[in-house]
Amino acid sequence: MTEPARTLVVRCPDWPLTALGVAPSDPAMVLASGRVVAASTAARSGGVLEGQRRRLAQSMCPEAAVLERDEAVEARGFEPVVAALSDITPWVELQRPGTCAFAVRGPVRLFGGEESLVDSTAVTVQEALDDTLGVGAHPGCRIGVADGPFAAGLAARSVDGRAVLVPAGATPGFLIPFPVSVLERPDLVDVLVRLGLTTLGALAALPVADVVGRFGSEGLDAQRLARGLDGRPLQLAGHPPDLAVGIEMDPPVERIDQVAFAARSLAGSLHDGLACRGLACRRVVVEAETGHGERLVRRWRDEGAIGATALADRVRWQLEGWLNGPPGVRPTSGLVRLDLVPEELVHAGSHQPGFWGGATAADERALRALNRVAAMLGPGSVRVPEWRGGRDPAEQMTLVPVPEGPVAGSVDGLIPVVPHPPDSPPWPGVVPAPSPAAVHAAPAAVEVLDAADRTVIVDGRGVVSAEPVRLCQGGGAGVGVVSWAGPWPVDERWWDPSRHRRRACMQVVFDDGLARLLVLEEGRWWVAATYD
Repeated sequence: MTEPARTLVVRCPDWPLTALGVAPSDPAMVLASGRVVAASTAARSGGVLEGQRRRLAQSMCPEAAVLERDEAVEARGFEPVVAALSDITPWVELQRPGTCAFAVRGPVRLFGGEESLVDSTAVTVQEALDDTLGVGAHPGCRIGVADGPFAAGLAARSVDGRAVLVPAGATPGFLIPFPVSVLERPDLVDVLVRLGLTTLGALAALPVADVVGRFGSEGLDAQRLARGLDGRPLQLAGHPPDLAVGIEMDPPVERIDQVAFAARSLAGSLHDGLACRGLACRRVVVEAETGHGERLVRRWRDEGAIGATALADRVRWQLEGWLNGPPGVRPTSGLVRLDLVPEELVHAGSHQPGFWGGATAADERALRALNRVAAMLGPGSVRVPEWRGGRDPAEQMTLVPVPEGPVAGSVDGLIPVVPHPPDSPPWPGVVPAPSPAAVHAAPAAVEVLDAADRTVIVDGRGVVSAEPVRLCQGGGAGVGVVSWAGPWPVDERWWDPSRHRRRACMQVVFDDGLARLLVLEEGRWWVAATYD
């Protein structure tokens, strides 16, 4: 078994906010695909948490400013920090803008111990942030040192601003109290919590054979993390030189929009080439050469196998940092060559989908295709449905811009599109399942009649005046009612006269073979939706 290497992680908290110029004391939150990805201290004190939907987060802290995430700005702002850390060690690995890591084995010899190395790293990062953002315009950085990048990353999440140094060999004990949610495997974590395994210590205490038999290789990988191991497979595949991909650019490219599409295609070629050999990579080296002969190199890591979309995102982030960074970081001429070199290759079979199923290769290809179209048409041009909740079927789903990277809380980083999430809170008065197949943008006015050809009404207690027998539209003969369910009365926003709504919904099956959702509002019946 490979012993985990001592690792130092640098984390700039709330980096999506800091990169957008938000002061630490300002109430603000950053959203991506309708969910909170970062919140300031003032917003968190009001109850805003990462992963919350926009509606819930705004109800918790109405005064907080709502900002959309800009990963290009995050990458540009973090590049000076990584460039400054290169003076300490050239082997800096980026996980995402705002977080990076490096092994301490080499640098610790030059600085005379881990504490001195941590102090020097903190000063270097602080000076780089001050020069880039200004003194007092950022919350500083958090530093963690432990056995392996996973434990070091958790150590870097300290809330008091001090560096956390976990002594060598003490990492298993350090990890015991952490919740299993830090594994960032939503499907697996959901099962573990329902089985009563809520902490890393509880997961680490299980027999290995039982974990493998129940959860497979993904469970084994998670348990090795919980036990303070590095979480990487025992056997790493070699990487023949022909797996690297590159592209020549003539004339030299100086703008990100000129190279973004080529870089995304290059990332896709690298991923497809690895997949054809049954391989995946956990670390990729992004290399670029300028017209003046400058050689630029950065390493990006992911503790899981890097998918095609995540790989493309990391390449784009790095190009943003190089081409649009500050003058001290930006190259003196345009790029003439871009290369991607995979490192730490693993067998693709060692990556297992979620316990209750996972995304398919077709899903991954579909997301990549959507991202390509969005790159050509511009941000926000491609939208996908997302559940928002509500009583009215017309407001339960909304269209949001397709995310350019993994989505928090989704399966394998893909877009979560579900008709009704099982963990969503109940909505009193909501029409029960099944959901209608088509919600009409313009509801059609109709008449719902009883056996005496009188209009069926619903009183304030939700009681119908008579059993519905026929539905008419435009004075025609109409269609007969076969069966019906309801009504479900709703009295919304009674405290706001301008938005107050009272209505009642009924599910009705007619003799023409169709089922419709009828809504009674302000004395009129409407066909709001149709069922299959």
